[in-house]
Amino acid sequence: MNNSSSRVVVITGGSKGIGRAVAFRFAEEEARIVLVHYDPDEAESNTTLNALSKRGLEAESHRVDVSSFEAVDVLFKDILSRFGKIDVLVNNAGITKDTLLMRMSEEVWDTVIRVNLKSVFNCTQAVIRPMIKQRGGRIVSISSVVGQIGNAGQANYSASKAGIMGFIKTIAREVAARGITVNAVAPGFIDTDMTAVLSEKVKESFMRQIPLGRMGKPEEVAEAVYWLCSGAASYITGQVIHVSGGLYM
Repeated sequence: MNNSSSRVVVITGGSKGIGRAVAFRFAEEEARIVLVHYDPDEAESNTTLNALSKRGLEAESHRVDVSSFEAVDVLFKDILSRFGKIDVLVNNAGITKDTLLMRMSEEVWDTVIRVNLKSVFNCTQAVIRPMIKQRGGRIVSISSVVGQIGNAGQANYSASKAGIMGFIKTIAREVAARGITVNAVAPGFIDTDMTAVLSEKVKESFMRQIPLGRMGKPEEVAEAVYWLCSGAASYITGQVIHVSGGLYM
């Protein structure tokens, strides 16, 4: 069982995919894990919680719209009131609504920016004061290779992920003196629900661009996230670590 000395880890988009893999990686150190999701139901989060419970982990799940400043404020105040601290924040929540720019509605643009980028602002701001007070913390946000290289039909998604890259560099400079590191991981073509819906033609097109010749696994992204939150990466901040099989070099 966990105790008060265990790290408290908050993972948005934590019910499945990369978020689930990150949770399982932190489970190896017996962290206390808080999953945040916005799935239509609790099926995926319950699957993750059950797996963590079988390992004897203290874990919980909350269905919260992280694009809402007010909802995030309420959630993080509750977490802090019960746990007394937040040691690690992993901003992983994200969606896609792809279409060419000439067909993209304002609503589709705004929705992706709110969920993918504004949520990072909301959650990061919610933990900054507590981490400054405790003089330490780790923040890792999930960006994307397309935030660096772009991708046709993903102007909204690419912009949101590029925004994360600029955001983490600025916040890293603001809080470094307080022992807080702020980094990003930029996955490439990863085998998740988000990529499963793509056609075989699109997948094959991506595969031809990847020097390692295969899709990545959520666990491979989770390893990079965990490393950035470990003592081994204590001198690394403001960086974007690409996990893309060489898609971006």
